[in-house]
Amino acid sequence: MERFLYNSNKGDYTLLMAYPAVEEFALASLGYLWLYKIADMTEGINALRCATDSIDKFKQPQAAAFSMSFDFDFMGVFEILEKLGIPFYANERDENQPLIFAGGPVITTNPRPYEAFFDFMMIGDGEDSFKKVLEILKNNSKKEALKLLGNVEGVYIPSKPVKKSTTVLEEVIYTPVLSDKGYFKDTFIIEVARGCMNRCAFCTASYINLPFRNYSYEKIIEAIELGLQYTKKIALLGAQISAHPQFEDIMKYLSDKMDNGVEIELGISSLRTDSVTPQMVQTLVKGGQKHSTIAIEAASERLRKFINKNLKEEQILNAVKVARENGLKGLKIYSMIGIPTETQEDIDEFLRLGRVIKEENKGFNIEFSFSTFVPKPHTPFQWALREDTKSLEAKQKYLEKEFAKLGIASKFSSAKWDYWQSVLSRGGVELAPFLVEVYKKGGKIGAYKSTLKDLNISVNESFDISEELPWDIIEIEPGKLLLINEYNRLNKKASL
Repeated sequence: MERFLYNSNKGDYTLLMAYPAVEEFALASLGYLWLYKIADMTEGINALRCATDSIDKFKQPQAAAFSMSFDFDFMGVFEILEKLGIPFYANERDENQPLIFAGGPVITTNPRPYEAFFDFMMIGDGEDSFKKVLEILKNNSKKEALKLLGNVEGVYIPSKPVKKSTTVLEEVIYTPVLSDKGYFKDTFIIEVARGCMNRCAFCTASYINLPFRNYSYEKIIEAIELGLQYTKKIALLGAQISAHPQFEDIMKYLSDKMDNGVEIELGISSLRTDSVTPQMVQTLVKGGQKHSTIAIEAASERLRKFINKNLKEEQILNAVKVARENGLKGLKIYSMIGIPTETQEDIDEFLRLGRVIKEENKGFNIEFSFSTFVPKPHTPFQWALREDTKSLEAKQKYLEKEFAKLGIASKFSSAKWDYWQSVLSRGGVELAPFLVEVYKKGGKIGAYKSTLKDLNISVNESFDISEELPWDIIEIEPGKLLLINEYNRLNKKASL
């Protein structure tokens, strides 16, 4: 069952809001649902939602908007276009076929591998620019719309420079459609803040969302009260939500409501390791949360300093202690291997740290969750060389074996899939035929390697600091010069 928390409008211009994965995930994507709400409330627009498993019932719309959050979402884009009978390439679609466009973190980070498939793309925050796009679409022909869209900040017409759109956070973004079909069933998600002040050198989510912004305390409380009218499940979202200047007050508000008999199931995306407090944990436990997550990235202090993760070991140990003493049953510790300059000593530090945590917190569930380093655009590490996949897999096997000896759980991302993520994230327009062929071959891991060979496409493993990068067409703060200076500073620091 779906419950809409707003009143929709119906119009003559049919816009398909397409999510390139199954509906279960679409209904859990806050950004996608919020933009759907904007479209659905816009006079003259007939907004329709679809996902890869709910597309067959639709006829061709006048336009289709895709939300791309993950590097491999192109597979879902092609699947939906194919089911609609729409050519993949924009230059193969005529005036009578729909306008196809896209936005989301993947597009904002680097639109170049995908620009051959879209008539235009949206770079940056979408709330304001999307409203302008809708007005242009509904009032103009396809040809005229494309002329006008180039004047909207944040709209990328392929190969033309574009400035990232940055929104002042005023109206709180929350889940506008509650559903028992979503991955987070009937959960009212509230965005508390956007961006992160830490600027870890590898983190695209931090850099593309600068500056760090937060909603006012009063607006967040209003959103909480709205959500509680429809559901008891409340989740707070943000890359650095505890950096909100009144985060403790928000948590106290929720705690007081629960003390007064209001049933709330509370969820938080993750805890900031250096700011875990007893009240924060107690409120989570009161709200039914048994486990949470912290991110340390590296176990050695040397490597954490190198990547700008300015976190002391005593802060990590204190976070685990506070979590245990205040009622949580366990923590997942997000970590990373393959960070530039990493040594075997840095790897062994994970085992030492795990041993210390286990000895100090007997009976408390600890799991280390590892990804491998993927260099991303718009970060100081965008020029970095990714470690060889076989070397990364050897490190994974070593850690898995040694953690098992310690009785500590560990999980690892696929180093092979992470490699292809790095190829896509730093690719250019040359990848378009590669993506189409990978889709036609079924998108399994073997399809990537064989397609690269079949098409004789060379992949950049690293970039020189002096060369032009595919994504330099985006005007974004901080600019490239700052990233160069930061990359040089970090490398200099690592060599000392």
